[in-house]
Amino acid sequence: MFEKRIKIATWVVIAIFVLLGVRIWHLQIINGDKYRLMSENNRLRIIKTPAPRGIIFDRNNIPLVKNIPVFSVSINPENISLIDRGALAEILAISVDEINDKFDKKDNSSFVPIKLKQGLGFVEVSKIEARKSDFPGLFVETEIGREYIYGKTGGHVIGYLGKITPDQIKNPELKNFPPDALIGQWGIEALYDSSLRGTPGERIIEVDAIGRELRLVQHRQAVKGNDIILSIDINIQHAVEESFGEKAGSLVAVKPSTGEILALESLPSFDPNLFASGVMSADWRALIEDKKKPMLNRALQSQYPPGSTFKIITAIAALEEKVITPEAKVYCSGGISFGKWTFGCWKKGGHGSVNLHKALVESCDVYFYEVGKRLGIDRIHKYATSLGLGQPTGVSLYPIKERSGLIPSTIWKKEKRKQQWYLGETYNASIGQGYVTTTPVQMAVMLASVLNGGNVYTPTFIKDATPNLVRSFKISDATSRLVKEALSGVVNEAGGTARSAHSSITIIGGKTGTAQVVSKGKEAGGRFNDHAWFVAFAPVENPEIAMTVFVEHGGHGGATAAPIAKKAIEAYFKKPKTEQQKQNAKN
Repeated sequence: MFEKRIKIATWVVIAIFVLLGVRIWHLQIINGDKYRLMSENNRLRIIKTPAPRGIIFDRNNIPLVKNIPVFSVSINPENISLIDRGALAEILAISVDEINDKFDKKDNSSFVPIKLKQGLGFVEVSKIEARKSDFPGLFVETEIGREYIYGKTGGHVIGYLGKITPDQIKNPELKNFPPDALIGQWGIEALYDSSLRGTPGERIIEVDAIGRELRLVQHRQAVKGNDIILSIDINIQHAVEESFGEKAGSLVAVKPSTGEILALESLPSFDPNLFASGVMSADWRALIEDKKKPMLNRALQSQYPPGSTFKIITAIAALEEKVITPEAKVYCSGGISFGKWTFGCWKKGGHGSVNLHKALVESCDVYFYEVGKRLGIDRIHKYATSLGLGQPTGVSLYPIKERSGLIPSTIWKKEKRKQQWYLGETYNASIGQGYVTTTPVQMAVMLASVLNGGNVYTPTFIKDATPNLVRSFKISDATSRLVKEALSGVVNEAGGTARSAHSSITIIGGKTGTAQVVSKGKEAGGRFNDHAWFVAFAPVENPEIAMTVFVEHGGHGGATAAPIAKKAIEAYFKKPKTEQQKQNAKN
């Protein structure tokens, strides 16, 4: 009986050892890699290090941004149970509720540190470092942020950074980025983000049981992003902002021979520095709800009747189609009658007998009513669209969607309005009113195309980029010369509507325009004033710069828009204080 018990006990012991052996085999052989990785994760920490972003320069190599250190504090998830939440909230100057919200998030990973606070100052960092031993697993990270040197100036172009969104984190290109990393979300920062952001690095460190760093195991250096040289001139941008003052509107300047954008301002603007380390919800709400609409890019998204600036198109079409000669005259008595309607000229007493040159210089409406009548709306449509109006220019400035404007035609009205076209509508269209609408960037492209002989380029923000020719619409040399001479007269001759743009630095040419907001006799006042337009270029003989100025409710183009263009053009031709500005940027 005793021997039987011994045998049973022996078999039990053998069975136990077999089970233990099987379990050890299962743990070490079958799941060895899994538990080895878990062991390493308990001992090692991988800390992602963001790459310095490339610097954005203007065309004169003046830096527009600089990288700055941004401090944040995080904690390792496995140390949460060891933390006095009230004391932690006190040292971080946030509420216990905020701490609880961050600790109790469902999507927290056991291996990814929880970021508690960003944008710490040096005093806060010193305070945390001094008491870090009281909070196991707590550590301060140094990230790389942006400082936008010129603030609001050029804000719509340069853009800003923001945290990776849930949709963006799914992008394979961003899989190695920390979940709270800042990437381009607007403007150039977003458009060229993949080039600017560089390649993140990482630090693998050994930690003790409470998360304190013991030693550096491995360090992979981050690779800085590529620098970008923009085509814009910050001197023009700054002059424009000063000239506009409190007025709303936009300016777009391009290089006629290439389509490079020399300046693009939309005012009022916003300060990208608000977004440098993540915008506060209150600040974002204030921007969105601001009645002045600082987040609206007026250069690409505002579309209004171009007023008399459109007479450039009507004049070119008339000369090229030979419906009028340069010397032919039209008598202006202050308006014309058509049925029961009267189409007036802006000058109530009339301009008298005018030819093409005088009609452009003094902006005679009656002359262009007659020319428009001879052309017909469809030929006006042909020249306007061929020179860049009535469709998007193709300029890219994420996430802005460019508006297309409208150049009407008989087909358009029949399809959209189910009506025939009337002569009175041609009168309005020939002077840039009625159904005609354009954006400031379209008007800049149109003027550049007229000046370069009919080549329409896609606008670009990159200096010396290969020009992207959309189409070439031939304008005869004779027509180009006649129109340029008349546009020079607008600024430089007695009786010209833009004498306020006359400059001693360079010879400026241009054309004023006024877009009617409400019918005459209706309520007056600042917000019901007509919109002011001015298209300009310089120098007249060999244009290097073409621009559009649009001032919301600015009244007459010659009074408000033309002086802004003058200052912008003069800023372009003045030698930039490049070295001084570079030094200021470093300080």
